[in-house]
Amino acid sequence: MLTSKQRSYLIGLAADLDPVVNVGKAGVNPQALNSLEEAFNTRELVKVNVQKSCPDEVDVAADKLSKRAHAELVKVIGRKFILYRKSKDSPKIELP
Repeated sequence: MLTSKQRSYLIGLAADLDPVVNVGKAGVNPQALNSLEEAFNTRELVKVNVQKSCPDEVDVAADKLSKRAHAELVKVIGRKFILYRKSKDSPKIELP
């Protein structure tokens, strides 16, 4: 569980990130989860975009993906959300 200080720190880091995972009309499916896992292989902080054609609401899609990927939901911003998962091999982000 992230503290509010850690959460605000991660939001600041994610401000410059572009979304690398898109959730489309198929919703939260294995393909979206695989894309998220690939993104977590190279980074600890991932921004996800939920397209308008997605059958799920943004907060529902964020909750589903965060639970399935064992990641922390940092924040939902409009149709995007930020996920954080600490790297087991080489953590790059030092949380305050």
